[in-house]
Amino acid sequence: MAKTPIDKLLQPVHKFIHQEFTGGIVLFASVLIAILWANSPYAGSYHAVWDANLNISLAGTGLDAPLHIWINDGLMALFFFVIGLELKREFMAGELSSVKKATLPMVAALGGMIVPALIYAAFNVGHASASGWGIPMATDIAFALALLSLAGKHIPSSIKVFLSALAVADDLGAVMVIAFFYTVQISFLPLLLALALLLVLGLGNYLGVRSVIFYLVIGIIVWACFLMSGVHATIAGVLVALTIPARPKIDEEEYVTSLRENATTFEGAIRQDGALITFEQYHILERVKQLSLDAETPLQKIENALHPWVAFIIMPLFALANAGVHLDAGFFNAMGTTVSLGVVCGLVVGKGVGVFGFTWMMVRFRLAGLPAGAQWAHIFGVSLLAGVGFTMSLFITELAFSNAELIAQSKYGILVASLISGILGLFVLKTFVRTQTSKGW
Repeated sequence: MAKTPIDKLLQPVHKFIHQEFTGGIVLFASVLIAILWANSPYAGSYHAVWDANLNISLAGTGLDAPLHIWINDGLMALFFFVIGLELKREFMAGELSSVKKATLPMVAALGGMIVPALIYAAFNVGHASASGWGIPMATDIAFALALLSLAGKHIPSSIKVFLSALAVADDLGAVMVIAFFYTVQISFLPLLLALALLLVLGLGNYLGVRSVIFYLVIGIIVWACFLMSGVHATIAGVLVALTIPARPKIDEEEYVTSLRENATTFEGAIRQDGALITFEQYHILERVKQLSLDAETPLQKIENALHPWVAFIIMPLFALANAGVHLDAGFFNAMGTTVSLGVVCGLVVGKGVGVFGFTWMMVRFRLAGLPAGAQWAHIFGVSLLAGVGFTMSLFITELAFSNAELIAQSKYGILVASLISGILGLFVLKTFVRTQTSKGW
């Protein structure tokens, strides 16, 4: 097919967007911009922008909150919605779709949550900062996969699958932690309304409703109900995602057969002179379009449509609004606090020990096997990369603390820990993996 000038112009952009590591690159750039902005002569404008109030109202009822709250409670609900779609897809037909497939990454993720939380708790027991134990528990999948892609082509694809499944299971754990431990108070009336609407969405799925608008409109109302209930609104994103239909209306065999029949009919239709097609051919094309819609699942359609928005707008905006910490002489003093030490040791040591240790135990006791083609150095490198907990760690920080000083200490720890974990993980994967493979370990 001949490419138009606009196709040629946009091709590099499309290629960049669809690279696996580009989301991590854009996220890293956003973090860097936020830090530079917050430490520049224009630091006042940084805080002024994100603290500016935004009021959205309809029929006299509305929400009035600073811009960074809209991002954290609103746009991040969309981020969690995509996580929910990924979780459902993985549980239905992905790396978590069977007990055998899910066992190793889910147990590894469990170790990567328990050990960091215990390390943080050990540093902060008896302190006001003890509530931050959930901060070092989560892995930033965008950063981790971006760094893994930089490790080289000698990394087997099974390791990428293992890290992806690990991060997805990790996200599930983070969602549960937020729901059960970082919800302060509950207003039951809006929560009951939200649950009733979730049942409506589930019923719609059961009855075969496949309209995206149906799930979108009711999903927004569910989000608003959660926001008013006191349960963190991002949980609504995950729950709504679980109601999205994930099965096609027609199977592959029926689709291929119908497609061939329509293609034959289209080819045999009487053609007319010129570039235009006949009405008969037009109706055949419409049938083919409907067939294609019936053959795809709303879940994958929505996930594919939202992924670029989440990767290139929502997560970078979140990073810009939350990563702007002021680095001064107090930074080094803060790194000696129990919060920063707990976060750094939790992410760097806790993630490495937890993920690697639980994986080793599963393999040692023959409850699971290593991913195909993987060596122990691969697992150790990935365990270190799991310590890059940027996005979710920042998110939980905002839920765990209301004290600005504790928030700053946690953010310092997250930045340092993510940097250390990323460097160590890359070093192991680029250095020791080849050595181990050549020795046949």
